[in-house]
Amino acid sequence: MSNKLNYKAVDFFCGGGGMSYGMQQAGIEVLAGIDYEPTCKETYEANIKNAEFILADVFNLSEKSLQKKLNLKKNDNELILIGCSPCQFWSIINTDKNKSEKSKNLLVEFRRFVEYLKPGYVVVENVPGVLRKKEESGLASFINWLEEERNGYKVHFDVHNVSEYGVAQNRKRFTLIANRVSNEEIIPLKKAGEKLAVKDVIGTENGFPRIDAGHKDDSDFLHTVPSISQINKERLRLVKKDGGNRFGFAKNKRLQLKCFVDRDDSFKDTFGRLWWNKPSPTITTKFSSISNGRFVHPDEDRALSLREGASLQSFPKSYKFYGSSVSSIARIIGNAVPPEYAKQIGLAILTNTKNARRSKK
Repeated sequence: MSNKLNYKAVDFFCGGGGMSYGMQQAGIEVLAGIDYEPTCKETYEANIKNAEFILADVFNLSEKSLQKKLNLKKNDNELILIGCSPCQFWSIINTDKNKSEKSKNLLVEFRRFVEYLKPGYVVVENVPGVLRKKEESGLASFINWLEEERNGYKVHFDVHNVSEYGVAQNRKRFTLIANRVSNEEIIPLKKAGEKLAVKDVIGTENGFPRIDAGHKDDSDFLHTVPSISQINKERLRLVKKDGGNRFGFAKNKRLQLKCFVDRDDSFKDTFGRLWWNKPSPTITTKFSSISNGRFVHPDEDRALSLREGASLQSFPKSYKFYGSSVSSIARIIGNAVPPEYAKQIGLAILTNTKNARRSKK
């Protein structure tokens, strides 16, 4: 038996490449990323070197055609199939369920490829809602299939907060790691030491110059932030630095939003600032908007810039993003698996393999 590990991964629903990049950083070869969104192609190809971007709707993709295209083998112990499907339907965040109806069946479609190829490893990452609705999402039957004796997968599944894995963000994600290489349960490797906070990632000391709302950065750094109205500028000037919220202007009749009159207990994070000494809240696809969550800079009167959001998602500053607008790039960033979290999943898989080989000697 060769001591060399030749791990390779296929990343379904790859988006802009957060999972693929993290796997590469762990030392795993990424053969391809698959996504039906053409807007992800340029970002993925610019950053995930030596991997093919396959533009395809998984509903119309056959197992045999993918096997042939990538020269995949069945029952390959060193193949990892990754499925991080779009998750709007199962999210607790208010979304248009009619628009996201199709996404609820993506896990079932991903399962087709797992059953056909029977890879050594399977990784699924999604919102916690797929676990709460495990019967409806198809998760329960998928886990049952993996654990059947004839299939022989040891399955770990739980909700993890990425702040424990080297990401300066509170983001809870359902994660499943299944393997049939050993009898060990594989759990993402936590990072030792204190959790990263916002101050460790953004701010002038971390290479982010002070900017005003509406600043446009035409370089690859993309320290770009949308403009805001004059009245919103006035509101932000009254929001306390480092963690303040909309209560700072709530008693000002001219500035208070009508939708919040006598509703102080609702949507408290709207117009809220990040804290310097805490991880950020979940970076959503709307993080560049001050009215869609706690996305105001800790002490500058503006929303987070595109690069700041990407950095809080743990993307390196060298990562290139492409899109037709600020909102399209923010969507790629917010939908991504944080690369550092993906790396810790990849390292856990490699550690498991090494341990399994030692035990067989």
